[in-house]
Amino acid sequence: MRARSATALLAAGMLVGCMANGPVTTAQPPQPAGEPRPSPTRPAGEPARHDVPLVLDRTDLRIGMTVQFPRIPTAGEIADLRQVPMLAHVVLALPAWPADYEPLMVLAQLPLEADAIVLLPGYPPSREAAEAWNLLQTRVRIVLLVDGPPPSHSVVSDLNAMRGLERVVAAMDPPSRAGFERLQRPLSFRKVVE
Repeated sequence: MRARSATALLAAGMLVGCMANGPVTTAQPPQPAGEPRPSPTRPAGEPARHDVPLVLDRTDLRIGMTVQFPRIPTAGEIADLRQVPMLAHVVLALPAWPADYEPLMVLAQLPLEADAIVLLPGYPPSREAAEAWNLLQTRVRIVLLVDGPPPSHSVVSDLNAMRGLERVVAAMDPPSRAGFERLQRPLSFRKVVE
């Protein structure tokens, strides 16, 4: 009698144990080497985006998350950033310069632990557009991507007055400092090969 009850108890335990493991999953083919694994934010089968800039700073030794936007985020999106664990950088790759301070006001709500790295194309369209960045009371690091030397000395003066301007990167071949002599920020050159 004890053998039967022990066997029945063992069978019941195995049945309960198998049910606790969850549903049976189907076999999946192995992932080929070198292909990116799907992430929770990117559906399987959708290719990884390589057109979004990757910002590397060798002096930054923090372990942290970088969140990237191709535009100025909304107030709701900035509120959502407070839920991102270990947020370190918010990268904004803007398609154009904001004309004035009004669209930038939302950036004042960025979490204190994060800085904003802003990539701006071309030279400022006006002095007001350049001065608008000085009104922000948050940590902003601006990288300016230009196609050649500045059009005038007044534009260079506007750039020198921008507190957050960290670097100017000029797409010029061959590299030349002509026109940049009065620039008081680091200058780099790049060449894009298609």
